[in-house]
Amino acid sequence: MNDTPDLLLGLIGDNIARSRTPLLHRLAGAQNGKTVRYDRLVPKDMGETFDSVFDACAARGYRGINVTYPYKERAAKKVTVEDPLVRAIGAVNTVLFGPEGPRGFNTDYSGFTAAYRGLRGDTAPGTVCLIGTGGVGRAVAFALASMGAAEIRLVDRDAAKAQTMAAELRAASPGLRVTVAATAEAAARGADGIINCTPVGMVGYEGTPIEAQALTGATWCFDAVYTPVDTPFLGDAARAGLTVISGYELFFYQGVHAWAHFAGLPLDEAALRRSLLDAPAEA
Repeated sequence: MNDTPDLLLGLIGDNIARSRTPLLHRLAGAQNGKTVRYDRLVPKDMGETFDSVFDACAARGYRGINVTYPYKERAAKKVTVEDPLVRAIGAVNTVLFGPEGPRGFNTDYSGFTAAYRGLRGDTAPGTVCLIGTGGVGRAVAFALASMGAAEIRLVDRDAAKAQTMAAELRAASPGLRVTVAATAEAAARGADGIINCTPVGMVGYEGTPIEAQALTGATWCFDAVYTPVDTPFLGDAARAGLTVISGYELFFYQGVHAWAHFAGLPLDEAALRRSLLDAPAEA
């Protein structure tokens, strides 16, 4: 029996034991009659650094990898990025290995856009409070700019990092108002949308990124966290009457778009959703 998979993929990140991304890609392969092995690559568990894990992927036979928190910006510095928009974002979550070297893509950007459009259609984002300016925050911010956001208010514990991203957003979208706020509650005042792009609320990072009372008056929200799907932040938002865009939607679409890079094979998206929902949590 040949145990060699048709496609060898992986995910580099911390705290990814409950990630459903390996399952998504195995199911995508099964739709196309392909066996997919998708490994969780946690540098500290492997006794290696991010750089050593990443640099060994091609030699270990990986066709591609996904990259998640907290390595997306570091990965962007190690790959060729052909898309000028992704270069501006400065973070990659999808990498392909080939004879020409590793190439980087950002399906968080396209995944968030698909998730937003699926719930809100062509409605403009309005004024948005965006908490977290790391890799996924950068992708979401540039997506908001492309969809005609009126103003983006950035919040990050690292104020200098937020200021740098604000300058980059202004340069990329000269008509966009971008400000940096000291707290999420201040940034949320009068905002239409409130977004969490930090790991707060994720398994292992319990809590909420913003006080519940600060959500009053907003109309929609998004949480990049999807493990668990029903985060305290989204629970507070639902009780406040906001339209909720779950991190599960970003997870699903970034995975679908990553599969297109990895395999270039078609997907029945509705069937893939059903298969994911029917699979046991530990799959």
